[in-house]
Amino acid sequence: MVKKILRAISTPRGLFVTRLAAVMIAGAMFIAATVTAMAPRVWGILNSHSQVPPVLTGFSGLAERSYVFDETGKQIGVYQLENSQILNIDKIPVDVVATILALEDNEFNRHKGVNLRSFTRAILSNTQSGAKQGASTITMQVVKNEFLAGFERNGRYKVLQARYATMLEKQVPKRTILERYLNTIYLGNNTYGLQAASERYFGKSVSELTLLNGAFLAGLIQAPSTYDPISHPDSSRARYLEVLDRLVATGLLSQDERTKIGDKPAIPEALAKVENSNLERTYFTEFTKDYLLNRSDVLGTTYQQRYNALFRGGLKIYTTLNLEAQAAAEQAVKNQLPENKAGIQASLISLDSKTGAIRAMVGGPGFKAGQSEVNLALRRRQTGSSIKFFILATALQAGVQPDDLIDGTLPCTLPNPENLDEPFEITKGVSQPTAPLRVMTWLSINCAYAKLSQIVGLDRVVATMYRMAASEWLSKETYTIQPYASLATGANELSAMDMASGIQTLANSGVHREPYMIQKIEDAKGTILFENEAAVVEQTLPSDVANNAADIMRGVIEFGTARRTPLADGRPAAGKTGTQDNNTNAWFVGFTPQFSTAVWVGDPKGYTKMTSRNVPEFASVIAGRGGVQGSMFPAMIWKAYMDDVHKGLEILNFPKPPAPTRQPLRLYLPGVECPAQVVSGTIPVNTVALTKKEARLTTTTVAPEGVEPTVANTVVISVLTPDTTIAPTDSNPYSPVPSTSPGLYFFDCRKPLQNNVQTTTGAP
Repeated sequence: MVKKILRAISTPRGLFVTRLAAVMIAGAMFIAATVTAMAPRVWGILNSHSQVPPVLTGFSGLAERSYVFDETGKQIGVYQLENSQILNIDKIPVDVVATILALEDNEFNRHKGVNLRSFTRAILSNTQSGAKQGASTITMQVVKNEFLAGFERNGRYKVLQARYATMLEKQVPKRTILERYLNTIYLGNNTYGLQAASERYFGKSVSELTLLNGAFLAGLIQAPSTYDPISHPDSSRARYLEVLDRLVATGLLSQDERTKIGDKPAIPEALAKVENSNLERTYFTEFTKDYLLNRSDVLGTTYQQRYNALFRGGLKIYTTLNLEAQAAAEQAVKNQLPENKAGIQASLISLDSKTGAIRAMVGGPGFKAGQSEVNLALRRRQTGSSIKFFILATALQAGVQPDDLIDGTLPCTLPNPENLDEPFEITKGVSQPTAPLRVMTWLSINCAYAKLSQIVGLDRVVATMYRMAASEWLSKETYTIQPYASLATGANELSAMDMASGIQTLANSGVHREPYMIQKIEDAKGTILFENEAAVVEQTLPSDVANNAADIMRGVIEFGTARRTPLADGRPAAGKTGTQDNNTNAWFVGFTPQFSTAVWVGDPKGYTKMTSRNVPEFASVIAGRGGVQGSMFPAMIWKAYMDDVHKGLEILNFPKPPAPTRQPLRLYLPGVECPAQVVSGTIPVNTVALTKKEARLTTTTVAPEGVEPTVANTVVISVLTPDTTIAPTDSNPYSPVPSTSPGLYFFDCRKPLQNNVQTTTGAP
């Protein structure tokens, strides 16, 4: 028998049978081993139904970008983490959908959630070799993203995915499943869904995509990073060719069309920008974002709630910014401030004078992440003389009148409440002997205003500043304004926002409106989440006080420090220049009944002297005047912007100021200036003659009442009892200030009398 078997095996047919038997035995052993190895997994798979809910929950809400609009409804920005934009499948061209189905799931309209052949191949691969094959249907991919996030990728995972896909197709129409897929599929470069990808790669809406556009996007689905046309153009083009050949095979593209395309088809070479769809970050949109995330609970009580709503909630945020005004502001800075190597920059804030709505914001040369993110319009800097309008308003509320007299002679030495051993001295600037307060404002006389701030009370000035400029960004809780002796010359630091907020109170006849940037917010369904409502009108300053201040400040532009920059067409405007010591900061703050605007110019990195030596690009404008002043670039920027933004608007006059209620008085600072009655002799007294073009000062000789004018070497005076200064604790804005009748003789209480002046007691 053995011999027969050996002979049989040795024949060709016997060898075949022997090999077949060996293969069968080996196969059986392999199957047995595989089944043994798979047993635990199979057991888990078979019991997986007990570990999952029997009914699927609905789709979760899609992350959707939030849009930002200006006051006219024009888009000015977006907030997004994932660039995803939900759209109805009806807006997607049929050819585009067909190309995606041809590549990703050509049996989508026939299967019931699972393609059995592909599924079997995937599960065997995942179970036996550990290789991970993806789902083979669009439904299964939707299930993976919606219901299986975080699950371990094993044999059980694939069974769950198939089971969920079958369940989903029983509960949800295929059209809805496909729409979900097309809205969520990742296509590279932070784009999720066809609409986002269409904008990113082609710069147009998905409804404008061609079949070839759709073919390119379909090719990205398999490996968006590998086939990124920007980073890997060769791989991207090769993939695109594969897709085109597939379309020919499915009949979506003819061979002639394919031949015309050739082997080097065009692909996107750079990321596109959609016209009229601003996606760039700006100082204003970043400013608004910070407010919604950190300064308001409009979008939720916790930071996480606000964050999710803003970046994923599909909000529509309607702001107060006016895109045309913003463009005018940016253009004004660009045209008026020369480019320079010193890094001198400008900021601008413009408010609606009636409402406080922010219409324009220039925070620097342009927002660039990681390079120029600091919003200079919110950054505080020393103000120079522009701060004087707060002092003026405080004085007028305390009963001072525009024609009351005050001395502004240089040099002047004043008490320093912060350090009595180191008095405050002013030695630079314009010297102006005794003249009306309105003239001292027009000419920005430092000694006059430094005295005035102490005459009315430094603490009262600070209190007025908080009232006039109150905002989210300026209050006693957020920032401390110090009652410095040098307050009138700009020792405190304020921002363009603070200054515009304060000047708005004067522009609006004493009614202060806090600056704001959001008018309305809607959620993705159109429900209004927030709407700004007009606050109750509160008279921060009496209207007569504000109107008086506005009338005085008109003179700054008509014949004062800003007389070179009046507005076009004779439009009434008022304002105040400001220049910090050594020309390190320059300001102009001005207003009309329609707009209140503050402009700052300086070096954001330090207190650089803006002189011809340091900034040679400014030489032609400075023209031997020492350095940049508020009447130069700041006033020029202000005028260029205000002329532009007022085009087509009615020319409005300011309300008429109140008539004087008394004769002018002489304001003085007790302890520094002592009043005296001239008993005999003649003392020259400065008076002021005003013209429409300038404040021209003349000197005349005035004899005290009842005393004949004589030329004498000796003047006899009777020293009067001076008033006392305002107590720091006096917060009453109407408390009267030290003043007396004009025509008296004033001398420095701290110094001996001049040799030719004697008191009635004979003491020098």
